[in-house]
Amino acid sequence: MLTWFDSELGQYVLAREQAWFDAVSADLFGFNAMQVGHCGVECLRANRMPHRFCGGLEEGEYQGEVRCLPEQLPIAGQSLDLLALPHLLEFSAQPHQVLREAERVLRPEGRLLIAGFNPLSLWGLRRTLNRHATDWPWRGHFIHLTRLKDWLALLGFDLVGGRMACYAPPLARAAWIERFAFLEAAGDRWWALGGGVYLLHAVKRVHGMRLIAPKWEGQWLPRPNWVSSTRNSLNKHG
Repeated sequence: MLTWFDSELGQYVLAREQAWFDAVSADLFGFNAMQVGHCGVECLRANRMPHRFCGGLEEGEYQGEVRCLPEQLPIAGQSLDLLALPHLLEFSAQPHQVLREAERVLRPEGRLLIAGFNPLSLWGLRRTLNRHATDWPWRGHFIHLTRLKDWLALLGFDLVGGRMACYAPPLARAAWIERFAFLEAAGDRWWALGGGVYLLHAVKRVHGMRLIAPKWEGQWLPRPNWVSSTRNSLNKHG
């Protein structure tokens, strides 16, 4: 994957994703922030939390601080304030389990940042026409944005922001991509859901519960007949 990001097309995607991650994560505060997967790309470099680390199974220079599967994070429950999942869900055999783990490890009001490839785009069309490709990213299972939103809602996440990016066709050369630069501005206005990449910012909500105690007042609880009879009997023999 990192080899692909070193390509001209990968650099085009990375520049736009990195700008979004920088802008969003810079103003998120807390103590613990984690990125899962693709540790060679520092999605949380602009964040100022004191403890920032990456987890995954990459080898060599891109190996993260934590060796782990995204479906089984070795992180205590409700211990993270921020979690980033860059292009992880579409390459996992259990994307819903990845989100369940995200919900488990995030604190209440913790933030979740997701980057994913959009199947309803020119990028999705290329993947459809090349279903048997084995190279990255075309071997991934691109997840529909509406489905991902449903999964997040079921797990108690609220969307607080997001955007589309990479409206140009997935062409191999930067010079070819530049010819479609006008689509970047036009896409947000005229083709808002057609970007090759979607970027989501969600927050974990934990709704409080208020217990309402019953009022055990005599005026609305009928007194049993045997209580009155017993009192009258005691008064007579007293």
